[in-house]
Amino acid sequence: MTSTEQQPFLSVRDLKVHFSTEDGIVKAVDGLSFDLAKGQTLGIVGESGSGKSVTNLTILGLHDRHRTAIDGEILLDGTDLLTSSERQLEKLRGNKMAMIFQDALASLSPYHTVGTQISEVFRKHTGASKRESRARAIEMLRRVGIPQPETRVDEYPHQFSGGMRQRAMIAMALVCDPELLIADEPTTALDVTVQAQIMDLLKDLQQEFGTAIVFITHDLGVIADIADDVLVMYGGRCVERGTKREVLSTPQHPYTLGLLSSMPSLEGSVDVPLNPIPGSPPSLLNPPSGCRFHPRCAFAEKVPNGLCSTERPALDVVDGRGSACHLPLAQREEFFADFAGSRHH
Repeated sequence: MTSTEQQPFLSVRDLKVHFSTEDGIVKAVDGLSFDLAKGQTLGIVGESGSGKSVTNLTILGLHDRHRTAIDGEILLDGTDLLTSSERQLEKLRGNKMAMIFQDALASLSPYHTVGTQISEVFRKHTGASKRESRARAIEMLRRVGIPQPETRVDEYPHQFSGGMRQRAMIAMALVCDPELLIADEPTTALDVTVQAQIMDLLKDLQQEFGTAIVFITHDLGVIADIADDVLVMYGGRCVERGTKREVLSTPQHPYTLGLLSSMPSLEGSVDVPLNPIPGSPPSLLNPPSGCRFHPRCAFAEKVPNGLCSTERPALDVVDGRGSACHLPLAQREEFFADFAGSRHH
């Protein structure tokens, strides 16, 4: 997003993902665009139900095409994923692109050893022998920091700790050296020490392999640690995007400000109150008209003629920086001006 000299390795354009249900159409993603270059990390942040995971499952082609209406364009190194056949996608999954899921215990088969599961991925995509695949599995377990990989390769997922299972999932995702890695809240269920180790591991592996990473999370603290660029989603739409520094230090959208205001700060006074966002995320079966955030927005009343409730704000992006809000940017900056200072006093 921030690089003008590089062609994006992953390019998503006006993506719409709608599901048919008994209750109606769920507009899970409703017009999303972003770019990602090799060796860069894009953090996608938002509350549960904002469309983060749906976006990335769509990139991998993991939706039931008979019940899902998908429109737009997803280009991976020039290949249009939305027009690719299932056979073409199978060749790409695990080989060119891979995913680390949130719950490693649920994602790993309890009936097969960890080594078998990793080596099978390698065999499928490379045609390697069983011996070569086993050696590769041991090598990957060692690379992700699992002790005694020659022994642990023959153990089952339930014999691994939560942190070790997540490392095994990362080993499986990286066994074929994919160029795109999607990490769907991979540290959510881990304690802070293990979480920090996993984050450091991903950064080290990215530096080694030059992998492009899409990192999904609801935690802005994690975003601050790993992302280069940030995309903030709300109600299936992007409401703000920019570099990590831009988004976290000078938010331009009221929703981003709300997320930051509800986070405890490690600096300044402990007496600074947290300001959670009132209300709940919108139903994507019957989302609010206009700006989807307007029922929860403290600034909607400052926009004349009720525009926030009637008209969808455009996402104006200049040099990779932009936000979707009807309130003029100068006024937003004025209203948000005391935010940074208040977090340190």
